[in-house]
This record gives sequence, structure tokens and C-alpha cells, in this order.
Amino acid sequence: MSQNKRIFGTDGVRGRANIEPVTAETALKLGRAVAHVFKQRGAARNRLRFRIVIGKDTRLSGYMLENALSSGVLSMGVDVVFIGPLPSPGVAYVTRSLRADAGIVITASHNPYDDNGIKFFGPDGYKLAEDLEDHIEDLVFSGEIESIRPTAGEIGKAYRVDDAVGRYVEHAKASFPRGLTLEGMRIVVDCAHGAAYKSTPAVLQELGAELLVFGNQPNGTNINLECGSMHPQHLCARVREYRADLGIAHDGDADRVLLCDESGNMIDGDDILAICGLQMLAEGTLRNKTVVATVMSNAGLDVAIQAGGGRVVRTAVGDKHVIDQMLSDDFNLGGEQSGHLIFRDFSSTGDGLVAALQILSAMKARGESLSRLARCWKRYPQLVANVRVREKRPFAELDEILDLVAKAEAEVKPVGGRVLLRYSGTEPKARLLVEGPDAAIMEKWSRLICDSIRRQVGVTG
Repeated sequence: MSQNKRIFGTDGVRGRANIEPVTAETALKLGRAVAHVFKQRGAARNRLRFRIVIGKDTRLSGYMLENALSSGVLSMGVDVVFIGPLPSPGVAYVTRSLRADAGIVITASHNPYDDNGIKFFGPDGYKLAEDLEDHIEDLVFSGEIESIRPTAGEIGKAYRVDDAVGRYVEHAKASFPRGLTLEGMRIVVDCAHGAAYKSTPAVLQELGAELLVFGNQPNGTNINLECGSMHPQHLCARVREYRADLGIAHDGDADRVLLCDESGNMIDGDDILAICGLQMLAEGTLRNKTVVATVMSNAGLDVAIQAGGGRVVRTAVGDKHVIDQMLSDDFNLGGEQSGHLIFRDFSSTGDGLVAALQILSAMKARGESLSRLARCWKRYPQLVANVRVREKRPFAELDEILDLVAKAEAEVKPVGGRVLLRYSGTEPKARLLVEGPDAAIMEKWSRLICDSIRRQVGVTG
């Protein structure tokens, strides 16, 4: 990522709501800048009217940011299409479906309700390239477009599309084979009180499943609160309680999914990549016989895909990096252990609902339980730790931490293990991954490295 970015992070703009950069003032400037950029691009395609889609999740601060963004867009002579609460992949789809010039989704994804963020999609439904983000940032801070002030009839107008949820529901259903239904399946769904509270239950019900739905009563402050993919233990408990066939948990904007099998065991993004990657290899539909994963994915995934005749290509953490790799080399399956799954034959971004439907179609087509499907690969022991930090000093400046990492690598690498240390791109946290065959050794090095991080850059008090 560009080192001089001021407001864009690894996934759009994100932070505490009503504190810079997630304020009404900056949102208005972002709206003006994005409208200017895509108005210029639309003019190059001989468009006469320009429009930008704005969707959001269920956070209270979404109202404030929605109005500020739309004011900025309208002030540049670009129309706004409001579509209300909708998953991020739904906003991307509606942007393409309406032939809009761009799409904006107001969300902080899996973060607590008092955070919020702004993500952007181009007219093709893909996230913006870094050079375009840099250009938008320059426009926000330079004042270059302050003199552009359309007046009278040239000011943009706003209108609302009431059937956005229905459009997305039909789009998601199209990723499920027409010859199959979900009749006879009992599914527990946790929508995290987020953007999928209508769409995911609607799709599953229309396909014939018996549903037990939780996390579908958003009030503006309960998004991700002890529910959803950030707290999957609740989903697992309900799957066992109701003797369901599986459970589905989303995050706040439903661009990710975690599953739970019939015994209450977690199924994460690596499991989904293994199941679907091997099935697509067998069917001949895995483009270039390649699955794209990040450096956080388990090493066992590589072994399983290679045994099936394919390969795994790894990227830096972040679904944007995964998508960029997929686009550059024409791959159609990629994702993250955290549950961002991109099935590019059906979606231009991570889509938790589409990913769940691919697993459900495999279960129905093969007549197998989710636990049996997940036995297609063997996970290497892996330990992940998160340490909250007060600042993100480069690890290259922290000799004690680097020394410990080097010693840990010297012990685990010869036996197929690895150590990965990085800062989160969306939260004030350091993330440490230690992987290897010996749990005791992994725990030792994880504890030593995390203690050193706390001493040097950790939050005190």
C-alpha cells in the first residue's frame, strides 16, 4: 500500500464515527472528489447524466455519513441512488446492474457499531485501484475542485431504489444450481444485526430451507455485538441445540461468512477454499487450476490443492489483494481464512451469501454432511494472536521483537512451520501467526513475541 496515504486504509476509509477521517465534513469532501473522478470518466464514455449508488449497513452513524456523502456527490452535478441497508457485495452488484458510474457502501464491516467506514466500487463492481484512491485523496486535501460548483438545473438529484434487496436476492440465488433446492435442510443463520438481515434469510427460505434466524433485529447499535462471525460460538451452540444441518454467520456487511457443521464445529474460509477448490478441480471449472489465498491461510490448504492437481497462490492479507491477483491472472476462486470468499464467476467482491450457497450446493449434490465434506483436507496446527497497540511503529525498528521472530522461525521452519507478524490494516492491533507441528513450541514463541509487543508498543492501563 502507498506509504503516503492519509485516509484510505486496506479497505477504504475506516475509523471511529464522527472522528476524523470518518466525519460528515470529510465524507462530504470524499463525495465531491469521487463524483468528480467518475464524472470525468463517464464523460469519456459520452455519458450525459452521471449517478452514484450509495448503500450502507445498519450502524447509527450511517445516516450522518449517507447524507454528507450524497450532498457532496449532488454538489458536483452527479445523481445519487439510495438503496438503503444492503451487504457490500449487494452494493457492488446493484452498481453494475444499474449501470451506475460508481458505488459507495458505508460500513465498518466486522468492527463495533461506534466505528464506521466508506468503501468504493467502480462501475464494474470491483474495488478501486490504489492509484485511483491516491487521486481521490489528493482531491480531498488539495482544494483543486473547490471552484467546481454546478448551479441551477446542473445540480444532481437523488432518488431511492426500493427493490435493491430483491435484486440482490435474485442475483445470489442465480449462483445456486437451478436443479437443486434446500428442502429438508435445517439451517441456523446469524446475520450479526447487520446488512444481511433481510437478504440471507430471504434467499435460503426461497430455496426451501427450514430456518432459525438470529441477529436479524438491528437497532443501530447492536451490529456485531456478541453475534455474527466475530462471535461464532453462539452460532455453534444453536446448531447443536436445534440439531441443524449447519449454521451460517455473517459479519456486519456480509462480505464474509463462517460456517458451523452439524456437530457444532467451526468451518472457516480455508475449509471453504479446500472444499470448493477440490470440487472445482474435479469438475474442471477451477480456472488455471489455481486457488488464491493470503499468507494467513493454513499450509495444509496447499497440500490438499496440490494433491488434487492444482496449486495455491498467496497474496498479502486483505481481500483486495486477493481480488487483484485473481484479476491479473484470470483466476476465479480466492479468499481469506477469515471468511472473505470471492467466487468470481458470480461476484466481483467477497460475498458471504454466495460462498455459503456454494457449500450448500456441494452438500446437496453429493448428499454429504458438512463435516464429511470438510474431511477433504488436513489442517496444520496454527496459533493466531492479536495484541492491541497504541502505535504502529515499524517492526524493523523494534530489535527485540525481530530477534524473537528470527529465533522462532529458526525452530519451526525446518519442520514445515512459519511465523508471520504484521499490523492490522483496519484496527490498532498487531497480528501474530505461528504455524507448526508442535503446539507447545508454538505457544512458547507466541507468548514471548506477544509479551515483547505489549512492552514496546502495547496499550497500557
